[in-house]
Amino acid sequence: MKKAALHNLGCKVNAYETEAMEELLKKDGFTIVGFDEMADVYVINTCSVTNIADRKSRQMIHKCKKLNPDACVVAAGCYVQNFGKEVADELGADIILGNNKKNELVGKIHEYFANLDESSGPILDWIDINDGNVSYENMVIEKDSEHTRAFVKVQDGCNQFCSYCIIPFARGRIRSRDIDDVISEVTGLAKNGYKEVVITGIHLSSYGSGTDYTLADLLEAVEKIEGVERIRLGSLEPQIVTEDFATRVSALKKLCPHFHLSLQSGCDTVLKRMNRKYTIEEYTKGVNILRKYFDDPAITTDIIVGFPGETEEEFAITEDYVKEIAFYELHVFAYSKRKGTKAATMPGQITNAVKKQRSVSLIALGNETTLQYRKSHIGKTLDVLFEEEATIDGESYYIGFSKEYIKCAIKSDGNTDFSNCIMQVKAKEIIGDGQYLVVEI
Repeated sequence: MKKAALHNLGCKVNAYETEAMEELLKKDGFTIVGFDEMADVYVINTCSVTNIADRKSRQMIHKCKKLNPDACVVAAGCYVQNFGKEVADELGADIILGNNKKNELVGKIHEYFANLDESSGPILDWIDINDGNVSYENMVIEKDSEHTRAFVKVQDGCNQFCSYCIIPFARGRIRSRDIDDVISEVTGLAKNGYKEVVITGIHLSSYGSGTDYTLADLLEAVEKIEGVERIRLGSLEPQIVTEDFATRVSALKKLCPHFHLSLQSGCDTVLKRMNRKYTIEEYTKGVNILRKYFDDPAITTDIIVGFPGETEEEFAITEDYVKEIAFYELHVFAYSKRKGTKAATMPGQITNAVKKQRSVSLIALGNETTLQYRKSHIGKTLDVLFEEEATIDGESYYIGFSKEYIKCAIKSDGNTDFSNCIMQVKAKEIIGDGQYLVVEI
């Protein structure tokens, strides 16, 4: 029996697709082993969101050949979609699968081994993802091997073409998964014991575009599935938050009050250069709508610092906006120049030293707002899905997440297994350098 090892780089959509490829391999009789172990097949699901992601993708591909020079190395995903044809011979991969070709993994592996003695170069399975006629590639998972929560991909592609982003070129145009397929998969995951599902996509807010259904329709359908106790959303664009959307989703008892609204900058002039499709006033309106319909929801976001032309004044405006909104969490990224994007040729490129300085400053501010949000829940009753046991400050706890995505910890008694249990608990205090909210029954 052949052994296979998989490694994922990048976003939750990539993670979902890696899990789906793992299940394809298992069904074909492969034994799945750790990525650092000797395997007959190595699969790397690559990422291309930054130059660093590109480099990590190349490094992981080369690492496989060092682990086992005779192994079949498969490079899949965004990096090879963007650059695979150009660097196919240099990568060292035996099979290169672009996006929308991952379902063909097992067939290509069999093709590789069947023609091993005759091979004259890597097998390239690649399509023009941007021709506008690409359909949704339906992949399915039955069991998520790494999480108590199950990630469910429902959408692919992006039409936004933000000036800094390479992903629309790697993923193609927006396309949505059929609602019935989503319901079928989530039903199976619930039967396998998953109590929380995370609905995700490359541009999730566009789910259902060009059809008769919307993201709200999908959430209402998932709400009805027996066994699902919590529904969490992946990243959303702020424009989706309207009175109608908030009215509908706030009526869902299973929906977690945790909204990741992509911001990227708190300054309108920077947003315009980024080709983002909203203003700060519109973003603030969306946040206020959510806070109107949900009781103290967790608002999290992404921010890019050091975008071309970003002045000290523009960065200060972003800092002030972060304070005004009081985000629960910030994900801060230094701008990374991406070949093929408009921003790569913009004047006013910021030095790495300035980008680092601004990153440090904004991360520190984000840590403050995160701690304040956690502290504001002390004394409150929370619903927590516990996941695993861990040692914090020398003591044993079970850790998990509240519906707001606050990391919580309950002391282990050494006998009770709290994993995959949703419990109503009371928040008591902050420990672990502010990282955990201790709760008790």
